[in-house]
Amino acid sequence: MFVKISLAIILVIAATAGYLWSNQTEIVENFNEQRSLEREQSEQAGRLFGETNDQNACLTRTLADFDGCQTFGCSVSSGLFLKNCLAVATPNAALCEGVPVFRDEPTEDDKSWAKYECIERNVRGEACRMLLRQVSQFCSQ
Repeated sequence: MFVKISLAIILVIAATAGYLWSNQTEIVENFNEQRSLEREQSEQAGRLFGETNDQNACLTRTLADFDGCQTFGCSVSSGLFLKNCLAVATPNAALCEGVPVFRDEPTEDDKSWAKYECIERNVRGEACRMLLRQVSQFCSQ
């Protein structure tokens, strides 16, 4: 019985591998097309939100939508939303108050600022700090 089950599992794995191998070009193209569409949607959503809000609202909205994000895809989407939102939003000096100057290599103080800003805002997800570095970069321009 065990041998039959093991053989069945091996056959399923082999069939799946064969399918993936023979359709790899199509699978990659579909994946890339989906990522491109998601990128465009995030950029557009950021611009639309920014057109009717200020820069502080851009950050607040981004972090609220991002909260709990655990995947690379939602991290990238959040970053694209924020970048495009900040670019068109009404300026708000409060956004940059207390934000450290952007450095290619963040100092321990920079890292600490981002960490505690995420904690204070009660935002879960490792990429929260990357979003705040993006704010630092925006404020340093």
